[in-house]
Amino acid sequence: MSDNLGTEKISRLFMKMAIPSVISQLVVLVYNMVDRIFIGHIPDIGSTALTGVGICMPVTLIVSAFAQLTGVGGAPLASMALGRNDKEEAERILGTCCFGMIVVSVLLTITGLVFSEKILFFFGASSNTILYAREYLNIYLAGTIFVELTIGLTAFITAQGFTAVTMVSVTAGAILNVFLDPLLIFGFHMGVKGAAIASVFSQMVSVFIALLFLVRYENSVKMRMKYIRFDRKRIFVSMKLGLSPCIMVATESFVSIAFNRSLLQYGGDLAVGSMTIFSTIMQMITMPLQGFSQGARPITSYNFGTGNWKRVSENFKLLVAVSMIYACLLWGIILLFPNTFIRLFTSNVSLAEYNIKMIRIYFAVAGMMGLQYACQNTFLALGNATVSIFLALLRKVILLLPLIFILPHVLPGQVKAVFWAEPFADMIAVTVTGILFFRKYGKSLCKKMALIKKIYLVETQQKH
Repeated sequence: MSDNLGTEKISRLFMKMAIPSVISQLVVLVYNMVDRIFIGHIPDIGSTALTGVGICMPVTLIVSAFAQLTGVGGAPLASMALGRNDKEEAERILGTCCFGMIVVSVLLTITGLVFSEKILFFFGASSNTILYAREYLNIYLAGTIFVELTIGLTAFITAQGFTAVTMVSVTAGAILNVFLDPLLIFGFHMGVKGAAIASVFSQMVSVFIALLFLVRYENSVKMRMKYIRFDRKRIFVSMKLGLSPCIMVATESFVSIAFNRSLLQYGGDLAVGSMTIFSTIMQMITMPLQGFSQGARPITSYNFGTGNWKRVSENFKLLVAVSMIYACLLWGIILLFPNTFIRLFTSNVSLAEYNIKMIRIYFAVAGMMGLQYACQNTFLALGNATVSIFLALLRKVILLLPLIFILPHVLPGQVKAVFWAEPFADMIAVTVTGILFFRKYGKSLCKKMALIKKIYLVETQQKH
């Protein structure tokens, strides 16, 4: 498959790579949504339980962030190695990153279980929601290793161009989750615990499929026991490149904490419950965008490794166009029909009415995120970790976090002001990202494309 990354028509290759990646992201989205939909409709306690599980979101994001650091960071390096026809190096990177994922999983599990209650109160739990948050989190943490390996290993599979395998791995887990959620939550009356158990078992299935492919399939970069060890050189290079997506996900955690604490202060559990619903709806935009970027990333990395700037440019333009069209389309639907989305997660009339007032504020400029994801992930695919890290920090840490706490003291309506922080930060971040990308690569790509065209014309004239 890796040979096709440098030869097949870009538009066809992009669709072949991106569609399975997008489907995988949509499946993960369904994963997350199903838990919250079923929990939100538990009789009598649904809205409170939903808020409690939402408070666990920063922890689940931190777990995912570390998978980005030790797993996703190594995937572009493996793809570049394949572009140089160095399969052994790609396998060494895979083994080293797998070792890192296992070590991180153990550390996160122990730390989380020991300090779970203190962590949850800090993240915005109240006396009403702590029980449900603790029930969900303790079970989820026990399955941390499966989350880490699912994210990390599927990144390596995608980097080789086998996006369909990633799709199968994630989809199988999601189907199991959809089946187990209502069975355990309502059938066995396990409530929030049932949702957590369903998630852990589903991740186990996804890991099994990914490992089976990496061990058994002959044409893949294979998982070899002799390479699953600490390799200082490769682990630090992978972590350096993985720091950007790690920060991107980790800052989502910090932002979630800030939102929860601020909304709890100004609006109580009802406002915190709104944030749980909004963050899930936002994933309907961002996760497919991540899927498009994941599909494009191996194409960019491979052709960058071979020095084929023409294909790099074509792939980027297509990624931007598709990402912007999708983001703007879904953004428009959300703003036109907010009640349709909100009713998915709650039957509580008070919570639903409250959300409709706030949703158009929170999603005011969400359509611009297509450009943000396309540029930021292209920086990553080209191995430019420094700029990618800066952009990750800019949007969430430098802009959004301060605005969450500043705007309630500046704008009228404290709860509304908290929600206004998201569009303000997004608008500034997208503008800066676009400018930086053009300054870094825009002129360079134009010059290289002009040179390629000139060489082509000369060769054509010589033939005639």
